Amino acid sequence: MHTELPLSGITVISCEQAVAAPFASRQLADLGARVIKIERPGTGDFARGYDTTVNGMSSHFVWINRNKESLILDLKQAQGKAILKDLVAEADVFIQNFAPGAAERLGFGAEELRGINDRLIYASISGYGPDGPYKDAKAYDALVQAEAGLVSVTGTEDHPAKTGISTADISAGMYTYSGILTALFNRERTGEGTTLQINLFDSLVEWMGYPLYFTKGSGTRPTRAGTSHAAIAPYGAFTCGDGTQIMLAIQNEREWERFATQVLDRPDMVADERFDRAAHRYAHRDELQTIIEAVFADLTGEQCDGLLETASVAHSRQRDMTEIADHPQLVERDRWQEVGSPVGPIQMLVPPVEMSGVEPRMDPIPGVGEHSADILGGLGFSPEKVAELQSEGVI
Repeated sequence: MHTELPLSGITVISCEQAVAAPFASRQLADLGARVIKIERPGTGDFARGYDTTVNGMSSHFVWINRNKESLILDLKQAQGKAILKDLVAEADVFIQNFAPGAAERLGFGAEELRGINDRLIYASISGYGPDGPYKDAKAYDALVQAEAGLVSVTGTEDHPAKTGISTADISAGMYTYSGILTALFNRERTGEGTTLQINLFDSLVEWMGYPLYFTKGSGTRPTRAGTSHAAIAPYGAFTCGDGTQIMLAIQNEREWERFATQVLDRPDMVADERFDRAAHRYAHRDELQTIIEAVFADLTGEQCDGLLETASVAHSRQRDMTEIADHPQLVERDRWQEVGSPVGPIQMLVPPVEMSGVEPRMDPIPGVGEHSADILGGLGFSPEKVAELQSEGVI
């Protein structure tokens, strides 16, 4: 049994697939909400098939689908629609990220479902919003990253790049999650549900705040600088003799003086007109990089870490994914816990927000339709009726 979680007693019905909606609903589930994941007959959420890297399961699916119940429903059949509406009638939240207009065509638009349940919080996730010239455009994550300008400020000047994670989906999922929490709080005060519209494009454009306002104000975009900075030096990754990459971000004169004197062993550089202030260091960043690289080439990563720590110079290591699982900060703080799944136990990260007195919920990842019979039994369907629905392909 779990200790009482903040969203215990809240029921979420989610017609979800891919990343944005499942990411939002998993965080609600982590907080104790009952999340019933509606999946299509057969394959279920197509994200289940993205890869087979986690004991045969998809890494995307494992990441964002623990703590949920899976119900197969064919929403094109009348009985499937009726079952969904029965669930919605007693639910607190409905989430959907169908293709544009599909929810309305199926009879699951906000007006119709909130007509069944006026306390319902209806969250609709789309690519570009319910109106405007792009409302029907395909909105895969990489496409939205390009359209929202993220690709234009990521990478190097010669090679713009998308981010290595589903940033557009994640941003929309976060706003869906926080929007639902806000709506639940508001319902406590007013007794009324609401309709939320969230889209990937608006969510990601909001995250583009600095480069967007920089460009709108100056007329020119920030320089794409890889791991470096468009106005600060030394800033970025520098390689040690053993291949370790150390990330520097020196942003004030006191720190620069300590770095030059104690790490580079070059006190002369403090007063050198090429390096004596931030603007000069940036103007001579190529010369500065050459000097730093020559010093670091004679050091191991451990030696460099030691010098930087002694000098109180901010730094980190540029790590790749093979190192993160065993990162000492994660290991020491016991951030990995075992979660059940159809393929056996899987190690997963606990939620990033720690709440005093609350143990994180780390329940299993469901198989396709694993909870269909139990959920329908809760609606009053007999085992015989459930078997009939299965034979008819409704569930």
